[in-house]
Amino acid sequence: METKPKILIIDDEEVVLDSCTQILKGSGYQLKIANDGLRGVELVREYQPDLVFVDLKMPGISGFEVLEKVREIDSTIVTVVITGFATVSSAVDAMKKGAYDFLPKPFTPDEFRMIARRGIERRRLMLETIALRREKELLREQFASIVSHELKAPLGAVQQNLFALDFELEEKLTEEQKAKFGRIKIRIDELLKLINSWLRVISVDINKLKDSFAQVSITKPISNALESVASLAERKNIEIVSSISDQLPPILGDVLSLSEVFVNIMGNSIKYSPDGTKVTLTAEVQGQNLVTTIQDGGIGISPEDLPHIFDGFFRGKSGQAGHGIGLAVAHQIVDAHHGSINVTSELGKGTTFMVSLPLFVNSP
Repeated sequence: METKPKILIIDDEEVVLDSCTQILKGSGYQLKIANDGLRGVELVREYQPDLVFVDLKMPGISGFEVLEKVREIDSTIVTVVITGFATVSSAVDAMKKGAYDFLPKPFTPDEFRMIARRGIERRRLMLETIALRREKELLREQFASIVSHELKAPLGAVQQNLFALDFELEEKLTEEQKAKFGRIKIRIDELLKLINSWLRVISVDINKLKDSFAQVSITKPISNALESVASLAERKNIEIVSSISDQLPPILGDVLSLSEVFVNIMGNSIKYSPDGTKVTLTAEVQGQNLVTTIQDGGIGISPEDLPHIFDGFFRGKSGQAGHGIGLAVAHQIVDAHHGSINVTSELGKGTTFMVSLPLFVNSP
């Protein structure tokens, strides 16, 4: 059975309480009233309303104090200020303390009903958003558990036994059988890498990442990334041209996670570039940020795919292979650094990624 929305009206004028009650009577709401701020706060705790109408000018504690206490009790409760002393400054102050809207006296029945409907709808949407967020987190946790225990653990056991079996049968296997064993080991290794990538996407702990932020030279994560992608570039005969100065000011960040950002971006640039081409890296200070640019002459990204390339598990229509994970992780990490990634691309003419990260600032 659906519960009726709860509305609490706090005002020291009996005529206002009576008129508001009459206006909402028969509208499908549960109503409570209080004629001072202290009683109103008590009812907020006991009654747990969805919407609170509160007068600003009352004896005892003021409407502003009530707004603060309501927000402390439950920040999802929607509050609307009603007052006969409406000014722009008081409206702004009320909004700063969490009020959703401002209704000056005198108001018509239709105005009051309309703002009540809007307030109740606001509360419903807030609660739905919280529920969806919790559901999403639960699904992420369940998915991580399934992937880790139901897929990764058995595959790891298979891989370990396969290594042992390969060693025991090394002298007995024909070359053809050894080749088959090799292909099996490669496929299992690829599956384990994919599972680790999935887990990485759903388990980036932003708060934990921020705890490790320190003064960092951008050359460090870029050098790590260049080392990681060197073999791939060599196989494709792609030259990586880096002109990043050691004299650039430091940034605030985590070396390991930033290395992963540049590995993922450069890896994509190399993967989707024709053999024998170049990938160029530059970096410069722009305002309070350090912007690193990675430019390639690859196949490019179609305009319809471009807005979605940082979505987890997105695979575009431009001919790209892969699982749509690397750029999603890169975006999460850069977000955690209070930075941004911008990309421009044209089919057949290459792609340019620009990673902007805040400069390190010494605390006073």
